[in-house]
Amino acid sequence: MTTQPETAPVVASAENLTKVYGEGETRVEALKGVSAAFRKGEFTAIMGPSGSGKSTFMHCLAGLDTPTSGTARIGGIELGTLNDRQLTRVRRERVGFVFQAYNLLSTLTARENITLSSRLAGRTVDPEWLDLLVTAVGLNDRLDHRPDQLSGGQQQRVACARALAPRPAVVFADEPTGNLDSRAGADVLAFLKISAREFGQSIVMVTHDPVAAAYAERALFLADGRIVDEMAGPTADGVLDRLKSLDAREPAGTR
Repeated sequence: MTTQPETAPVVASAENLTKVYGEGETRVEALKGVSAAFRKGEFTAIMGPSGSGKSTFMHCLAGLDTPTSGTARIGGIELGTLNDRQLTRVRRERVGFVFQAYNLLSTLTARENITLSSRLAGRTVDPEWLDLLVTAVGLNDRLDHRPDQLSGGQQQRVACARALAPRPAVVFADEPTGNLDSRAGADVLAFLKISAREFGQSIVMVTHDPVAAAYAERALFLADGRIVDEMAGPTADGVLDRLKSLDAREPAGTR
């Protein structure tokens, strides 16, 4: 039984984040004072039209990019106060990442890829936890295979298990099903949903896909660099309708 998100601790947060690219006529405000909080065991989808700032928001929140102003925190750690070495350590120990590209090492087996980040941090993955993850992603019979011996969906499930193996405070997923067919994508999304509900893992997922967003517990909508709406229990049709309305209002020139 996981802690209910409404009462669970905040594992990642942003306060008045802004991000500006360029100067003069090329100046673009990708984020305009974005604030949000993400709790333990919560699966959140970040949605918005192309250029709304959703990927920029996730990158600043995860410490992959530096905001122009405002604060981003992982737990109680303010990322803007850290030097490069400290920031790398926080990302390695407290944050998991799943990207559209699987980013697996071709010379390692699935098992070795899953445990790689933990081994680089000098830690051993608990065998029972590893067995639980591998069973949840359905890879028990593929652990000794290298990436070129796996399908795209299997590779992305390896990437998901790798992100969860160190038991991070939060997993950020950027278009995790973008390279997958609908069936493989559904398998990945189902695992992310299980991770939140059964393992108490916090998931923050950027996606353009209303069907993917429907797996989340809530959806945040960005437009023109701002959070403009929030939807609890999103459905594919509800998200699609909201995105259509945002597309109609989104100005050109944002990221």
